[in-house]
Amino acid sequence: MSNPAGRLYVVATPIGNLGDVSIRARETLADVDCIAAEDTRQTQKLLSHLSVRTPMISLHEHNEERRVEMLMARLLAGESIALVSDAGTPLISDPGYRLVRAAREAGVDVVAIPGPSSVTAALSVAGLPTDRFFFEGFLPVRSKARRERLTVLSAMPHTVVVFEAGRRLHATLNDMRAVLGDAHEIAVCRELTKRFEAVTTGPLADVIPRLQADENAVRGELVIVLGPGREKSGSGLELTSTELLRMLRAEGLGAKASARIAATLTGESVNALYPIATELASG
Repeated sequence: MSNPAGRLYVVATPIGNLGDVSIRARETLADVDCIAAEDTRQTQKLLSHLSVRTPMISLHEHNEERRVEMLMARLLAGESIALVSDAGTPLISDPGYRLVRAAREAGVDVVAIPGPSSVTAALSVAGLPTDRFFFEGFLPVRSKARRERLTVLSAMPHTVVVFEAGRRLHATLNDMRAVLGDAHEIAVCRELTKRFEAVTTGPLADVIPRLQADENAVRGELVIVLGPGREKSGSGLELTSTELLRMLRAEGLGAKASARIAATLTGESVNALYPIATELASG
């Protein structure tokens, strides 16, 4: 196979099991002039497995901005480049957006080589509705900001997918329980496609103690799938704006944050809701 020159290939790579790499991905990685990799050491393991010797250059969140000019010069000179992340489909909470955008703006062909994705893998085994879903990515690190965001997500009438680091798993699950409630359905997916793959499903009240008893639960990164939140009626949310503000204030959120979240969920203006949130605090 001989790839056309001057193309940027966005190549999905295995999220764990190297046997998941596609024939097309292997051919592309072997045939391009260069591979732009999020972590060259990680990608080298895959290339060694595939017996591919294509040279690599690092492209990660800390150097992407300055790497783009050089990679674009090579693309415009007629070279072909493959963009890969550490695992899965590039640009899904990974670097590469700036390069893809620059290539598109310059008229360079950008070609997707689809394949593994932890998002779709988790959705396929979670046992939760998949007709519609929302990809959130990583939640805020701090508990207060995380609860604010979870409050917004709780009103979504469809499944939500989030990423989380193992070291924050228990804190995040506790925040989810506080905001979403004991009965909210969830699936915690760890080490997907790898030797110690584990998927824990059920209501939060059941899942949390099971994972607390598992010392391996905090290892690596995880994909968490949240079941749909409160359904909306024909006239909007089941809660009135005042009831929603009261709940937010009871969770310890400030008046401004409460008004902002309530405005997002109800469509009302922040300016109109802020005085109500302030009065609830004083009451």
